[in-house]
Amino acid sequence: MRLSIERQPAKIYPDMKRVVARFFFNGEARAKAIISQVVAMSDAEVAATVMPLLREFSRRHRNITRIFERHCDRVRHLFASQQINFEEVDYKKRLLIGSYFTNEYSIESAAFFNPSLIEDIDQSGLEEGEKRVIISFRAVGEGHISSIAFRHGTINRDNEIKLITAGNYVEEAEVIRNATYHKNSFFQNAVSIKLPDPVLSEVQNRLPETFEYISLKHVIREMQQRYQVDHFIKKALERLLWLADSYYEINFSLDTDISDRVIFPYSEAESKGIEDARFVKFTDPHGDTTYYATYTAYDGVTIQPKLMQTKDFYNFKILPLYGEGAQNKNLALFPRMINGKYVMISRIDGINNYIMYSDRINIWENPEILQTPKHPWEFVQIGNCGSPIETSEGWLLITHGVGPMRTYCLGASLLDLENPRVEIGRLKEPLLMPTKEEREGYVPNVLYSCGSMIHNQELIIPYGLSDYASGFATVELDKLLQRIKEDG
Repeated sequence: MRLSIERQPAKIYPDMKRVVARFFFNGEARAKAIISQVVAMSDAEVAATVMPLLREFSRRHRNITRIFERHCDRVRHLFASQQINFEEVDYKKRLLIGSYFTNEYSIESAAFFNPSLIEDIDQSGLEEGEKRVIISFRAVGEGHISSIAFRHGTINRDNEIKLITAGNYVEEAEVIRNATYHKNSFFQNAVSIKLPDPVLSEVQNRLPETFEYISLKHVIREMQQRYQVDHFIKKALERLLWLADSYYEINFSLDTDISDRVIFPYSEAESKGIEDARFVKFTDPHGDTTYYATYTAYDGVTIQPKLMQTKDFYNFKILPLYGEGAQNKNLALFPRMINGKYVMISRIDGINNYIMYSDRINIWENPEILQTPKHPWEFVQIGNCGSPIETSEGWLLITHGVGPMRTYCLGASLLDLENPRVEIGRLKEPLLMPTKEEREGYVPNVLYSCGSMIHNQELIIPYGLSDYASGFATVELDKLLQRIKEDG
């Protein structure tokens, strides 16, 4: 007999009205023509065109004039080639030019799913038994490009989830890149890419002591042409380029609600989407807390595991994960170090769960197999559904299994607290499987989660409904742990 699971009435669906004003560029020739045409307009023509734009779109965006200014500034390098002095262009003309390089993007028009549930930083002003939470989602918009979005919520003493209404304005972050790289430190980090020594030395010798991303890209593209037939070297060179492209920071304004903060793909390695962020509240040996998220970057051809870190959900640092164990999808970090090591779950072969230990949080070598598909509902593959959760009985690991008809179900395992290489037990039957109402969606028959939490002696599981919307379920913790140990 399967465990009793209670599904919550709260559901979150995609909202097409959630739009952000993004930079839009449709080629240099067209851009130059637009700039020249706007500059040639009379002041009256400009006012008649730009003022209605400001009236209409100021209701949809927090500061549309600032957005137009910023987007105009991004094409200012094209003014000189048109014999136009940027500084002498009238302010309203700059706004109008900026509007031609702006488009609205509906961040979640296609889907809003694969949630991760974590404790909020601020727990003030709550009644006993309540918990304030942050929920991250994979938001999918036009072109099936994924980004990370957030919502606030409160869990009451009965573990009922109340979602806070999303804000009215979606905000892009300010992006800060590490523009200059120092050769010694950069290539120390590049060792795990495992390029043959002569090839790695050639890259190093062709670069100055400090270099920019564009210089490295030029060297690597030229070398890839010469190593066209050697796919291993060609791919390794691409990963070296990713390493430089993957370090950046993003900052949000302090006057934004968390539901207004959306993390878009910003680097080439993630240009086609950032997928399935698994957030975890990590406590270091000194008791300091950092929120980490592992996620998958996708460039349309290749995937790359990456790590995001934040203290406050306003300022985020992004860095790549690399090493033999940082392959494929499904990486999930344990919420604390074990025996002085960082610990990670991964699925490097796409089929089995692995466990890895490391002295550095972004370098993962020597993966060891932890779990293989065992039951019929997981014969295709097994993977994690978020970071392991510490309990008195062991590490509770929520898993997903793929079975007949590519149906995704959720399961649960228990790992030893001091040696999580040891599996204490695993559910024989799914913990959660698609109902008739849940199986229809963008990808049918899929239940998936990126991170659960324990509150008031229950496990609260947020989960994606067939890659379209999201819901929540709860199960009594004691009964779950007992069943896992009985199933062995």
